[in-house]
Amino acid sequence: MRGGEAVLPLGSLYISGDWDEYWQFHLQQEHKCNHLALYSSGIPLSKKVLKAPCSTTPPPLPIPV
Repeated sequence: MRGGEAVLPLGSLYISGDWDEYWQFHLQQEHKCNHLALYSSGIPLSKKVLKAPCSTTPPPLPIPV
């Protein structure tokens, strides 16, 4: 029942015509909470990639005999 109650406000937003405005707000909040905090000091993955040792030869593949 809790899941159904959580969906009711979304239906109300859709029926009232406020869905688009709400969705833009939701996306902005999602961006603030997840992306700005996560990437405030740069992109973590790119830092790891830039520090990784590079090799010009691929690793050997096991060849079944």
